[in-house]
Order: sequence, then structure tokens, then C-alpha cells
Amino acid sequence: MRLTAFYIQKVQAVVLVFLGRSSAALMRFQKMLAMAPGNRYAMASRAHLIGQLGDTQGAVAALRELVATHPGDSAAWFNLGYQLNDLDLPAEAEVAFGHALGIDPKMDRAWYGLALALIRLGRLDEARLALLQNTQLQPMSPYGWYQLARVQMDRREFAEVRQIIAHLRQFEPRFAKQLERETGGMQACAQ
Repeated sequence: MRLTAFYIQKVQAVVLVFLGRSSAALMRFQKMLAMAPGNRYAMASRAHLIGQLGDTQGAVAALRELVATHPGDSAAWFNLGYQLNDLDLPAEAEVAFGHALGIDPKMDRAWYGLALALIRLGRLDEARLALLQNTQLQPMSPYGWYQLARVQMDRREFAEVRQIIAHLRQFEPRFAKQLERETGGMQACAQ
């Protein structure tokens, strides 16, 4: 009977999310956790909805509880890192992304998040390495390439910036043009 009540709450929560009623869905996930404390799905969904409702601090608290209960959940560690970056806590975000990558070294978005945290910490050489991992795992995503070009610009590696712009031109010309504007064009990079 208790299992049936849990799944009824789950179905109701999913429908409420679909209908855009996040606060009501959050209450269903809370009820699910009262029935099954530590349920990974309910904990992760609760944390997601708390963040979606604009309570980043609350989302971080819920995610810290999730990773304490399920330390092998790479997605939970990634989400914690993402929220910590949003709170401008890059050192803590770096640790969370590191846990995610320790569990799943091929999680391209964790490499990207790690790079953003390292950029905020002013550790550009390490950020470059993280972005190289990200672009290797996700070669057609312009975001890693874009950040890599910005890091290389700050490192004064202008030949690398030119190569990245040329590469982006092949599949994301909009990003290439934006980088050209931000870097002062190819001529500025040539100097």
C-alpha cells in the first residue's frame, strides 16, 4: 500500500511539473521523501524544483543532502557544482565538479563547469586543460570552444585564438563572429 501511495505522489508530481505548477509538485516530492527518505529520484527532483523556483541557497542545501546520501551520483555532484558557481563560490564548485569527474571522467558538462570555476579563480592554465577535455568530448558544441578562445586570449596565445575562430567558422559562424568582435578581429590576434 505504501509503495502505491509513493507512485501516486510521483505521477502527480510529474503531471504538476508538466503543467508548470512547480510549487505543488515540490510538495509531492516532499511527501515522497516522507514515505521513502533518501530516495534518489525524489531528492534530485526536489533540489531541481527548489532551484527552478529561484532559491539557489535552498537548492544547494538539497543537493548537499543528496550527495551526502548518494555520493556516487555524478549528476548530483555536477548540479551542486553548477549551483555553487551560480552563488559565486568557484572554489566549492571546483570540488563538486571534481567529484563528478572522479565518478564519470567523460562528463563533458562537468569539464565545462570546472573550467568556468577555474576561470573565476584566475587559474587559466588549468581552465585551458579542462576546456580541452570538454571540447574533445563535445567537439561540436561551440560553448567550450568559445571559452577556450577567451582563455587563450587572456593567456596571450593569439595563434590559438585564430585557430579556434577558424574552427568555429566551419560549424558555428555566429560564435566565430562574436569572438572576432570580442578579440578585435583577426588582426588584433595577429599582433
